[in-house]
Amino acid sequence: MITTQVHDKFKVFVGQLAPDQTIGKLAEEVAGFAKSAGVAAKSIGVEYLESHRRLLITLGYRDDTPGYSIQLHSVKLGKIDTQAGSFERLEKAMGEAAGKLENIICHELYLTEGDEFVMVFMTHGE
Repeated sequence: MITTQVHDKFKVFVGQLAPDQTIGKLAEEVAGFAKSAGVAAKSIGVEYLESHRRLLITLGYRDDTPGYSIQLHSVKLGKIDTQAGSFERLEKAMGEAAGKLENIICHELYLTEGDEFVMVFMTHGE
C-alpha cells in the first residue's frame, strides 16, 4: 500500500566524499541513525555541493511504524554525455547497478566535480 511509503520526517547528514568519490562513511552514519532511532526509512535525497565540496544526504522516514535496518550503496556509473540528448547509456548503467543489489527501497544520483555520475541506493537489510 502506498500509504506505508508516505512520510514527513527528515534527518540531514553532511560530509565529504570518500577519496574514490563515493559517499564513504556517510553511508554508515545514515544507516546508524535509522537503526539507533528505530525509524522506518522511506527515501533519500542526495546533493553534491560543489562549491563547498560537501555531500548532503537527507533521509525521509516515519517513526510511527516499526523500524528496520537499511544500507546505502554507492555505485560509480562513469562519465556520461548529457548533451547528447539521449540517456540510454545512463539508464543502462543504472539498471546494471540495480541488478547487483537486492531489496532496493529507493535511489538517487549525484555528479562529481569530474563529471562522473554516482548512484546511491538505499536497500532494506544488512
